[in-house]
This record gives sequence, C-alpha cells and structure tokens, in this order.
Amino acid sequence: MRDIDETKRALISAGYVASEAIATAAFLSNGLGKALLVEGPAGVGKTELGRALATATGRMLIRLQCYEGLDESRALYEWDYTKQLIYTQLLKEKVGALIEGADTLEAAARRIGESGAAFFNERFLLPRPVLQALLSDTPTLLLVDEIDKADPEFEAFLLEVFEGWSVTLPELGTIAARHPPRAVLTSNNARELSDALRRRCLHLWLDFPDEAREVEIVRSRLPGISERLARRVVAAVHKLRDFELKKPPSLSETLDWARALSLLGVEELGLDVLSQTLGVTLKHASDERITRERLFEVAEAAGRIG
Repeated sequence: MRDIDETKRALISAGYVASEAIATAAFLSNGLGKALLVEGPAGVGKTELGRALATATGRMLIRLQCYEGLDESRALYEWDYTKQLIYTQLLKEKVGALIEGADTLEAAARRIGESGAAFFNERFLLPRPVLQALLSDTPTLLLVDEIDKADPEFEAFLLEVFEGWSVTLPELGTIAARHPPRAVLTSNNARELSDALRRRCLHLWLDFPDEAREVEIVRSRLPGISERLARRVVAAVHKLRDFELKKPPSLSETLDWARALSLLGVEELGLDVLSQTLGVTLKHASDERITRERLFEVAEAAGRIG
C-alpha cells in the first residue's frame, strides 16, 4: 500500500469502509512496522479492522483472544506430552541402553536429562498464536484482541516480543521471526493500559461512525438493502445513542436491525415496527424501558428520511 488513498481502497476491497483517520493509521502502522493499538467502545469495528488490514496487506491473520489469567505459556507454546510419551515408548530400548550402568535413579535421570534435546525440539512443539506468528513461513498479522482483559504482566511479555520480534524458549533458545509480523491490538477500555505499551504502538481511537459513513457501511455489508431503509435505520440508531442507555447500540446492532427489517420487508419505521423489533437492537430491559418511553422520538428521527 503506497499511500493513504490506496490503503483506503484496499480496506474497502476487504469489506471495511475506512475513514481518512483509519486509513492513515493503517497506512502508517504497516509502513513503519509498528503495532497499532485500536481503542473504543465495543462493537465499533476494532476487530474487523484487524481482519481487514490482514487481507489488505496480503498477510495471514493470527488471532489471540485475551482473557483474565492469560499467561505467556498459553499465548506462546506448550509441549505435546502425549506425542513425547509415544516417542519414548518407541525408543524405550534406546533409553534402556542410555541408562545402562547407572547405579542410582539420580544418575539415570541425569543421563536422560543430558539427552533432553531429543524430547524437546520443534517436533513436539505446539505453537500458540504468538509463536505461530514468529514461525510462519509467510508474513502474518497478529491480532491481539481485547488486550485490556489480560493482566499487566502479559503486557510486559508482549513488549519483549514487539521489541525485536523474537522470544526465548528455555528448552530451545532464542527464536526470531522468519518474517516480522504486523500487529493490531484492540481494547474496550476495561482497564487502563500501561504507558510502556502505548509508547510502542501507534494509537487509533474508534468511535461510532457518523451517519453518512454508517449508511455506507450498512450498504456495503448488506448489498440487498435499499438506501432508504439503510438511512432510516441509521437515523433511528443515532437517536438511540443520544439516550442514556446501559449499552447503546453498536455498529453490529445496526447491521442486525437493518438485516431483520429487510427480512420482514419493512421500509417504514413506525411505532409498531420499532416496538416489535427493539429486542434486535437493545440488550437490556432497562434500555428497552427507557426507549419505549421515548419511542416517538426514534420514529420521528427515522421519519425525517424521505
């Protein structure tokens, strides 16, 4: 991707309608080889941006979903102990010869330990996402999803990886990336991320799109929908976002609502239709209660679209 315009076109081809700011951040992240930290409310397209950027740059996507308690071993690698055991059974005669003459259990264990390389090599390695990204024979994009759910200690581990795109495994030594990956990290702001992580990343804040871009996204993702219905749904959703809701509808809810209304063959968003389909868009009883009390405002916003 040679410039921002080409980046925007590549993202659109990958199914992602990017604003100028998004295309600029994606272009710079790819060109500078720096990780891109994408923050914003849930459902605004942060993960989809990572997927689209992988497609746009021709890289294989490797996704690491973060959660509380995620540690280095679960993100990096583990050993296939079952395969090692089978290997040991197949070579038991050789093992017997190896420990022959050892007069104590400790001496036998020491001899086996000295031959540990036979049991701890890439043949028995089960790479997890981070190591998969490093070992891949083709260029990759590592999508670290919801980094804010992981513990601060895991952030420190990622910093080491990003520093030189290499890791040290106690049994195998240092492994460097065959092709330095690109990285996209997403965060819903469940907790504050460290300054050290932020310094090593380019930053992009993603908020809900404006109405024009959201209509474009709906029509891009749902080609069969009429422009009129798309505009009315988006207008209604933007009115809902003005209310003090526990969970304002995200972009994914906009798409679900538009798809549902299209399936019902609805073009007008009157009070009855809105009342019957609120459950597609709102996920909490308190939000439905607030909205039903102000349903006329939603219908009025949608009705302004000719």
